[in-house]
Amino acid sequence: MNADPGVRRHVQAVPGTAGPAVPGQQGDVIDIVSLLLSGGFSAASLAVSIASWRATRPQPPTLIVERPDGVKVEIAGHSSAEAEEIMRRVLAE
Repeated sequence: MNADPGVRRHVQAVPGTAGPAVPGQQGDVIDIVSLLLSGGFSAASLAVSIASWRATRPQPPTLIVERPDGVKVEIAGHSSAEAEEIMRRVLAE
């Protein structure tokens, strides 16, 4: 509303309440706190859901390559093609 010059000439937008506070009803502060908390709980729930989903995804295998001289090399977190290439390099050295 403030971005529209035609509206800005006739109306001044200010944050506030629509009417006077009525005794016994929750006020604006409670509404704002409720909005912030529910949004925070929703974000936390989304983060837990994503973490659970990622935990169920198949993980690439961990390979341990032992060279003839006794040196062991662990290859983890790569695709099969990348792991094979790393294994060939390790064994060629």
